[in-house]
Amino acid sequence: MTSHKSDFINTAAERGYLHQCTGLEALDALAAKPPLTAYIGFDCTAPSLHAGSLVSIMLLRLFQNTGHKPIVLMGGGTTKVGDPSGKDEARKFLTDDDIAANMAGIRDVFAKFLTFGDGSTDAVMVDNADWLDGLSYIPFLRDYGRHLSVNRMLGFDSVKTRLDREQPLSFLEFNYMVLQAYDFLELSRRHDCMLQMGGSDQWGNIVGGVELGRRLDNVELFGLTTPLLTISSGAKMGKTAEGAVWLNRDMLSAYDYWQYWRNTEDADVGRFLRLFTELPLYEIGRLETLEGEEINDAKKVLADHTTALCHGEAAARAAAETARKTFEEGTQGEALPAVDVPRADLEQGIPAFELFNRAGLAKSNAEARRLIKGGGGRLNDSPLDSETRPVTTGDLNAEGVIKLSAGKKHHALVKAV
Repeated sequence: MTSHKSDFINTAAERGYLHQCTGLEALDALAAKPPLTAYIGFDCTAPSLHAGSLVSIMLLRLFQNTGHKPIVLMGGGTTKVGDPSGKDEARKFLTDDDIAANMAGIRDVFAKFLTFGDGSTDAVMVDNADWLDGLSYIPFLRDYGRHLSVNRMLGFDSVKTRLDREQPLSFLEFNYMVLQAYDFLELSRRHDCMLQMGGSDQWGNIVGGVELGRRLDNVELFGLTTPLLTISSGAKMGKTAEGAVWLNRDMLSAYDYWQYWRNTEDADVGRFLRLFTELPLYEIGRLETLEGEEINDAKKVLADHTTALCHGEAAARAAAETARKTFEEGTQGEALPAVDVPRADLEQGIPAFELFNRAGLAKSNAEARRLIKGGGGRLNDSPLDSETRPVTTGDLNAEGVIKLSAGKKHHALVKAV
């Protein structure tokens, strides 16, 4: 049992969120007298966040649930620069319109996990473009850049790794940590924010903000990072062979989201239950001791709870029921991903590989061809013997749909419209 004073630090340590922290004892003492204000920044590089961001989102939720005030910082300004942390190359340049559209998509996710409002512990969302876009370059360098050591910046992993690999690091990207440090200072001044949290790859950037606050405002700020999360196989969290595990339903169905967690590797079940659900630790302890076929029950619990948080309890129940019908009864469930296809196209006949691509079960026609040639494609639960086999209205089942399957775990329904 941990012996920290605050509920926040205690719970963060017990559930596996705590990796590095500046002034842990002092931060713990402050957190024991809520409310404290903390933030995590999210750049707007895609229309949705993916499961790799969930540790940070759940940490903000824990922070709020233990009596504190979370700030969600949207990187409308820093997205224009690009964070080099953990990247092998510079990010693709995004226009202001791209960033605005991505930000709009990302905003919706947080309302599912946090309570927003005007109360002392209600979350707020701010955009760092509000102060970064109007900066004058020379005054900014003079007033803030001189307080950050290039010698030290070169030693941080986010920079050092790129240089060690002899991969280009532009001056634009090198400025990112200066801007992130300035974000922390601005949030300290505007919102009395004393804590910045983030993944372990953000440690150098966070420490820069802590130092800037001390040097310029003589204020003690704090940084806390979470462990870099990979699955037991070594793959990056939030990625699958089919692509990213998006948090927005318009980019990934609730059923596919449920399936991602249901397919968790055995060795990760206990860890993921601690990080991504709010189940009591004693119940998680029981679930992670399950072995053999019983471990699948723990995976279903994980899938149910993670999907309920992200998509709602009704969607989680529907996804679980669809999975049960699909895998245990061999029938089809209503929550399977569906794609509408013009009836005229089906009357004419669509090559199987093309229909698999249209249904999102393959990234390209070539990939769909390989899938079916390899024996991984099924039509209405029957193996396909040819990737060019025409799929027609004659394949519509009694319920008026065509069920496509890629392997044992990925399915889609085709509806004629």
